Amino acid sequence: MHDPLQQHLLEVIGTDAAGLASLPPAASALVRQADLVAAPARLLPGLRQALAAETEAPQLIASDRPDQLFPLLESALAAQQAVVLLASGDPLWFGIGRLLLDRFPPGCLRFHPSPSSLQLAFARLGRPWQDASWISLHGRDPDPLAATLQKRPSALAVLTDPGRGGAEEVRRILRASGLEQAYALWLCERLGHPQERVLRLAPGAELPADLDPLHLVLLIAEPPAPPSDPAALPRFGLEDGLFLQHADRPGLMTKREVRIQLLADLELPAAGVLWDIGAGVGSIGLEALRLRPDLQGWFLEQRGGSAGLIAANAGRLGVRPAAIHEGRAPEALSVFPDPDRVVIGGGGRGRVAVLAAVLERLRPRGVVVIPLATLEALAELRPLLERSGLAVAVSQHQSWRGVPLAEGTRLAPLNPVLVLKGCRVA
Repeated sequence: MHDPLQQHLLEVIGTDAAGLASLPPAASALVRQADLVAAPARLLPGLRQALAAETEAPQLIASDRPDQLFPLLESALAAQQAVVLLASGDPLWFGIGRLLLDRFPPGCLRFHPSPSSLQLAFARLGRPWQDASWISLHGRDPDPLAATLQKRPSALAVLTDPGRGGAEEVRRILRASGLEQAYALWLCERLGHPQERVLRLAPGAELPADLDPLHLVLLIAEPPAPPSDPAALPRFGLEDGLFLQHADRPGLMTKREVRIQLLADLELPAAGVLWDIGAGVGSIGLEALRLRPDLQGWFLEQRGGSAGLIAANAGRLGVRPAAIHEGRAPEALSVFPDPDRVVIGGGGRGRVAVLAAVLERLRPRGVVVIPLATLEALAELRPLLERSGLAVAVSQHQSWRGVPLAEGTRLAPLNPVLVLKGCRVA
């Protein structure tokens, strides 16, 4: 059977907040020559004004209710009218395009995308965005945003849901993640409109009283400001966002809740030698030195540039490691003095050899603590401790962080961590 909808194309034209004024000539001509133009209600006043001088101005209807809109579009296409639908940005990127493809034959649709709100936002900041991540909160649970932040993306665009709190919801999740100092928060409103506004919101500052519902948030990672007085910081349990990160692996650090547990399990002595192997950004060992300033902290991390990063974090926290080495364990451990306490981070197939080297040199009454992500790793390493005569303890730790949910709070889980602990009894 012949499909009457195939007689004419439904021209789906992307635009920014300026509507018709920002369209290129070819797209503007399609609008002016149309019999029927559907557009978001916020664009209709400007369209009426812009088309008032047309000899035969198109009929204008609102597109905000697809259930009411689609029958009107079908009737107009069946009557062989020229029909245009104005949509925001790229209609096929979180736009009405998906719904249109569910309702209309693909051959009936022709899409004309304009820059998406994401592209416009990064253009306004003058920042390349090929490394950017994005997430939408429209009608969605906020848990994925909290999980994404734990990976510490270098740039994150958040499509806000004004009905759930908009930018304020994003800021509450950022604060609950302990990362408010690690990101610049930019508000981008009415992008493309003559009255667009792009501003940076300082931590603790009030949202603009006239914040437009049509806004998105950009979170841009930046080095957190150094503490004005390291001595005034909490003794331990520092926020994740306080530490400088590797630019290429920004989420690669032990989270605050796990650090607290590991510091307790290490049973730190007043003096002695601490090895932090696979130190990452140095968070565990550096916090240990804040608790026990007379400990000698020896740090080892194989990633290039890690020595400078750990040293910078040490300066921020007001502690002095005995030595920071870049190299691979166990070979690089040969220059370290025998340890009283050892924490082994990181992963990979070399853990057995690393632990064996540690056990050969661990001093009497020494303690080794190993955070693990898998049961297989536990099964691999535990026998080494037992065969060496250490007292072994195993624990599993699961933490949750509160994130906003409508008018309340829900708990978003962090990854569970197994902790393997061995104590040399003599």
